[in-house]
Amino acid sequence: MDADLAELSRRLGDALRRCGLTLATAESCTGGWAAQIVTHTAGSSAWFERGFVTYANDAKVGMLGVSETTLARHGAVSPETAAEMAAGALNHSNAMISLAITGIAGPTGGSPDKPVGTVCFAWCRRGGTPETDRQVYPGDREAVRRQAVIHALEGALQRLDA
Repeated sequence: MDADLAELSRRLGDALRRCGLTLATAESCTGGWAAQIVTHTAGSSAWFERGFVTYANDAKVGMLGVSETTLARHGAVSPETAAEMAAGALNHSNAMISLAITGIAGPTGGSPDKPVGTVCFAWCRRGGTPETDRQVYPGDREAVRRQAVIHALEGALQRLDA
């Protein structure tokens, strides 16, 4: 793990501990990488509750309760799906805050309105409404996934510091 990701892990752990919150992650295109970063820091079991890797749509529906209607209407890569993933991570865990990542890391799978590099995010606190974001990242598959993980974890940090 590089020093930047290790530092992000430490900062997020410190913020979660300071707030007395635990985190759950719901990931698709990043395949559990955000959870890996969070658990890099020793003692992370105090602030990391669980992670869901829901690569297939069936997994999003079965593990997180994402609506088949949402998937049909908006697609797996959409703010609407990310929001349902974040809410579902809370509904299927004991965590108090969640993040969700769903996107097209490439090298194929893009379309004119959702090109390769499109990633949708959501963050949610228990009892709250998910906040969403959409980014389009340059680079190859690894670069897209790395940028998505950083954005998701930094987004969680911003919401803890607010």
